[in-house]
Amino acid sequence: MNKLSGYIGRITIVSVNHVFNLSAVIYRFFTLVLSKPEQGRKVVRRATVEQIYFTGVQALPAIIPISLLIGSMLIFQFAQLSGQYNLEKVIIILIIRELGPVITALVVILRSASAVTIEISYMNILNELEAIEMAGIDPMRIIFLPRLIGITSAMLCLFIIFDLVSILGGYIIIWTITYLPMGNFPVKIAQAISVSDIAVGIVKAILFGMTVTTVALYHGIGIKRQFTQLPQVTSRALIECFFYCLVINIFISAVFYL
Repeated sequence: MNKLSGYIGRITIVSVNHVFNLSAVIYRFFTLVLSKPEQGRKVVRRATVEQIYFTGVQALPAIIPISLLIGSMLIFQFAQLSGQYNLEKVIIILIIRELGPVITALVVILRSASAVTIEISYMNILNELEAIEMAGIDPMRIIFLPRLIGITSAMLCLFIIFDLVSILGGYIIIWTITYLPMGNFPVKIAQAISVSDIAVGIVKAILFGMTVTTVALYHGIGIKRQFTQLPQVTSRALIECFFYCLVINIFISAVFYL
């Protein structure tokens, strides 16, 4: 019994310390955002645009088919039960509040979080981060901050695209290939959606983007001087990113709707 309680205590202390370390990294990012040094703006701006292009634009071929499949599937299933459920409200709850942010986060985690973790890990192992510091440049500002801003901005844009394509694209597909009575579905969606529904999705997308970037960067800079640890660090970072996104998703939904 003592061994079990000791093990639980150690795991709890390690987990709390880990969360505090991630919070410290996020706080450091906020101080960088609020500070406006004159030097390095062009480099940061260019790196941010490149990250947005990689995370957002290049993810469209993946996010659009997924959103079309999910939207058409949900609309088709619940349109058959239109007498039992309010179709518009169900679609808003499932897509805008829950599935939209989570699936968008999952796509970003699989593409960008893995890439950022591997990139920063290589830079750390090859002493590139130390070389940047020795040159008098803050890696947090030049390398880390553009990835935070880029991934978070791309996450928000992808979430909006996912919702629009899921609802409008799914409606068009079901209206075209089936004979289900859809009525004036887009107008009903616009009437049923509320400001809180939109706010929940936006808050989740922003928090997911910040969390995913912070966790990926933290694991990248925490790797030891061995290339053999790279697969383990990357897989651990991806699992942790998704876990934190689920926790944040539940917490935000509870705050807004309970």
